[in-house]
Amino acid sequence: MAITASMVKELREKTGAGMMDCKTALNETGGDVEAAIDWLRKKGMAQADKKSGRTAADGLVGVAASGAKAAIVEVNAETDFVARNENFQTLVRGIANTALHTDGAVDAISSGDLDGTTVADAITKAIATIGENMNLRRAAVLEVSDGVVASYIHNAAAENLGKIGVLVALESTGDTAALGAIGKQVAMHVAATNPLAATKDDMDPDVVEREKKIFSDSAKESGKPDNIIEKMVEGRIRKFFEENVLMSQTFVITGEGSVEAALKAAEADVGAPIALKGFVRYQLGEGIEKEVDDLAAEVAKMNKGDDS
Repeated sequence: MAITASMVKELREKTGAGMMDCKTALNETGGDVEAAIDWLRKKGMAQADKKSGRTAADGLVGVAASGAKAAIVEVNAETDFVARNENFQTLVRGIANTALHTDGAVDAISSGDLDGTTVADAITKAIATIGENMNLRRAAVLEVSDGVVASYIHNAAAENLGKIGVLVALESTGDTAALGAIGKQVAMHVAATNPLAATKDDMDPDVVEREKKIFSDSAKESGKPDNIIEKMVEGRIRKFFEENVLMSQTFVITGEGSVEAALKAAEADVGAPIALKGFVRYQLGEGIEKEVDDLAAEVAKMNKGDDS
């Protein structure tokens, strides 16, 4: 069967695969479009398997919000170039919207629907089309019974997509527009300060104990009495909480007062009490160790200008 340009165009529109891949698929399947789609999927899965070992530390963080519920996802690729690809951006935006209908678990999102296919299959297809390893690394969903879940993207690459994404859940029966406004400001604050916990009670006890030990060991070197050392450690821990607990941090939007005080003040505009129910902050690639292709070149670059 002769493969026509219109057949190739139809297959390309349905799959997003490259023109030559579409033509090859049609030739391999005797012009059967549906069979060609399956052929391309199998080809894509094979390519995905080959690429799965390559480090994907770039990509995009995406958010999707709907009133009292919002989702955040991190979808990784190998290069920043892909983050500027419209097809990749559409994929991440679609995954975030799919996440809105789940509990935020990666497995649930991966098996969720995205334009008639699963998210997992959509990623596999994107790998075949774009040619880089990709994965849905993590995701979260926040929801309140009354109120809003505000979202914010820093270093935006496109609408609701960027390098840092934040969700802030505020519970209140008051005016949602005013609540959304203060929620957006708190989300911007979180993006800037990267707090470790919402409140002191939420702070990981292991983190607190580690900080206490560091402060204590440092104070002991001063040779001061134990009672003085204890007060020094208490003061440093108090400062640690002020710097790392969201509600205790100085509100960066105004530069004065705590976030807790800012939320209390906003209750006048909202018309009801406001309760912070949680937040999520994702920074693209945090915790991923990037591969160095040429270690010698990288070391030379780091030591450039060092005459020692």
